[in-house]
Amino acid sequence: MSAVSSAFQSNEPVNASEYDVIVIGSGIGGLVTATQLASKGAKVLVLERYLIPGGSAGYFEREGYRFDVGASMIFGFGTNGTTNLLTRALKAVNMSLETIPDSVQIHYHLPNGLELKVHRDYEKFLQELTSHFPHEQQGIRRFYDECWKVFNCLNAMELLSLEEPRYLMRVFFQHPFACLGLVKYLPQNAGDIARRYISDPQLLKFIDMECYCWSVVPADRTPMINAGMVFSDRHYGGINYPKGGVGQIAGKLVEGLVKAGSEIQYGARVTQIILEDGTAVGVKLANGKQYRAKRIVSNATRWDTFEKLLPSEAMPASEKRWQKRYQKSPSFLSLHLGVNSEVLPSGTDCHHILLEDWEKMEDEEGTIFVSIPTLLDPDLAPPEHHIIHTFTPSWMEQWQGLSPKEYQHKKEEAAERIIKRLEKIFPGLTAGLDYQEVGTPRTHRRFLGRDDGTYGPIPRGKLAGLLGMPFNRTAIPGLYCVGDSTFPGQGLNAVAFSGFACGHRIAVDLGL
Repeated sequence: MSAVSSAFQSNEPVNASEYDVIVIGSGIGGLVTATQLASKGAKVLVLERYLIPGGSAGYFEREGYRFDVGASMIFGFGTNGTTNLLTRALKAVNMSLETIPDSVQIHYHLPNGLELKVHRDYEKFLQELTSHFPHEQQGIRRFYDECWKVFNCLNAMELLSLEEPRYLMRVFFQHPFACLGLVKYLPQNAGDIARRYISDPQLLKFIDMECYCWSVVPADRTPMINAGMVFSDRHYGGINYPKGGVGQIAGKLVEGLVKAGSEIQYGARVTQIILEDGTAVGVKLANGKQYRAKRIVSNATRWDTFEKLLPSEAMPASEKRWQKRYQKSPSFLSLHLGVNSEVLPSGTDCHHILLEDWEKMEDEEGTIFVSIPTLLDPDLAPPEHHIIHTFTPSWMEQWQGLSPKEYQHKKEEAAERIIKRLEKIFPGLTAGLDYQEVGTPRTHRRFLGRDDGTYGPIPRGKLAGLLGMPFNRTAIPGLYCVGDSTFPGQGLNAVAFSGFACGHRIAVDLGL
């Protein structure tokens, strides 16, 4: 018997029914893992602590508004290639979603009057960027064209587990040049490649922001593989919003999961991963109920998985090393606003980023992100109204130790600051407010079960591209991780990738 604390051992009788796989959490990574396995005949149980699926890709309803929990800038719904991972994940369980294309990924409002749009049309985007930096015309094209090289390598092959030797051999023989191309880019970061071609400091700052808006770190800490995927897929598959809101993605995956013969339970908070002789064999819920399975998958953050669901003495050395290389990113202060439609002039774009000072890009409340999904799907709000979901980085420490009255007051003050800044983009916003709800890192921790409400892991310093990101298997036999703290990182399409990889690896391990 291992030296693991007896509190985490299976020393009570467990339910007689045994599953092939238990997935802790119904974020998109967990649901893609579950549906991939269910489609192959596995009996899967998903345990979700909240009342609906999706995690950060969930939703909530207030006074006729349907708000997305997270951002509404969605990759992965294309129809061609292999990087359309959300389309493929739904199709695996005979599901599909109606989506609405967005012609502009982001409308940037940046320091020194730099205002530009990332158009879905690639040449139109390059022309607009070049109009601001005509002296960097060649460098701009060379950098973004290099991103396409990465994307084309990814888009040539089926994206499955890089931990599975037979898959690697098969894909190498099918696509040798694409594989060699990816190997070349794996240890590289976007900032290093940008600086090969570009010297203008403000343009390099813009590329930092291009990375920061989804990786939460500047270009020199953003893996080139990820940048190549995002900077190209927005023009290839495009940004497409699911009709009915982002929560429809998780809802459809759950529907397909159940139709395939597997299960999901809500209000099922896992408090322990049960170990026997050092192997993960089951889970225990807050209500004391236990379930067993041949394989356990955690869609929780790695901090929650290895510091809360497992005893401290069970943390593998590899996890300790990982935590020295990566840290928790900030959480977010979120404002979910309902506004009168006249606040938004005709031609307003769906997604905006506002930053007034380059030096404050990574600061608390430095960069403001805005999504207005009702410009694509008006049915999410009452007639003659829009949703403005705005969010900005915020750390848990700022919201601790407050009385309920102090907490409420601090939320109201923060909302007032953000709305005042947004008036620069949307004059009359304050007067047009119909509904307001403020979420803090405490909200993210409470409803999403994420340690400190974190968005995910970010490098503590400059690392070699994606080489530091762990795959799905862990050093604990029978235990796998999926989601944003596994390869390839954050973002809805990235966690879908991790779900495909995790499902494939477990299917091979189970002989499915």
